[in-house]
Amino acid sequence: MLVSGFTVLRNAQLMDYPAVESIRSALPLVDEYVVAVGQCDDQTRAEIEAIGDPKIKIIDTHWDCSRSTGGLILSEKTNEALSFCKGTWCLYLQADEVLHECDYERLRACMAQHRDNEAVQGILFKYIHFYGSFDTIATSRKWYRSEIRIVRNNETIQSVGDAKGFRSNGKKLDVVDSGATVYHYGWVKPPKQMGQKCKHFLRWWYGNARDGDFDSFEFSRIYGLKKFAGSHPSAIAERVKNQGWVFDRRRRWADVKMSDARLVLSDCLEKIVGTLPFEKKPYRRVISSVS
Repeated sequence: MLVSGFTVLRNAQLMDYPAVESIRSALPLVDEYVVAVGQCDDQTRAEIEAIGDPKIKIIDTHWDCSRSTGGLILSEKTNEALSFCKGTWCLYLQADEVLHECDYERLRACMAQHRDNEAVQGILFKYIHFYGSFDTIATSRKWYRSEIRIVRNNETIQSVGDAKGFRSNGKKLDVVDSGATVYHYGWVKPPKQMGQKCKHFLRWWYGNARDGDFDSFEFSRIYGLKKFAGSHPSAIAERVKNQGWVFDRRRRWADVKMSDARLVLSDCLEKIVGTLPFEKKPYRRVISSVS
């Protein structure tokens, strides 16, 4: 069974994405890893080349953000990378997403079990979202609980929107729950680099139509922040060890907003009924998986 990995990158170094760590975390699971690199103002391409793994295949792409709004440039380039994949299964990680080595065996077993079952179009992952620092996670309903990160190599299955998820001919995929976790580090980086990321994302989202001054970026003390009690993937251990800034997750009265009320209510209802009320799920149905 051939397994492909794929991702898209542009200015990953400038925005302090853990792109190298992300790729390294996926390499043990794949036979090839397609990295579509757009035109960069930094050394992103050289960083990927320096990994030195023969599984990695770098594809040069051109991003024309002026003709794409709503983040659609991201799904466009993701699908371009996907088109170069040869595997039965295709593992997709964004540049700020890292896999934990403790999940490798269950992912291999899941892909093998459902390899010949065409009814399974994708494989679902749980998410842990880090925010502000490596010891803080965001848990409110504003942060998605799960997403599809392995898809069957089928020309009808494509990345959509801002490349967060996948659809088949516009319809949600039938998936199996892998039980594995994606560790999402998109909101944990030095404040200056976080500001750079926000600036570039505005350009990608609005087609260069908007910009702003993010040099004085500060993390907000949003509702639902909790201390992370687990272990990080080994691929990102060095970044965790070398965190060079401080983020205090404790909220002050000035941090409380009226919009927090519905988040508090949602948490209360979830504790009572056992499920998240009115959760938007990025898949159509879950098919039983391996234990």
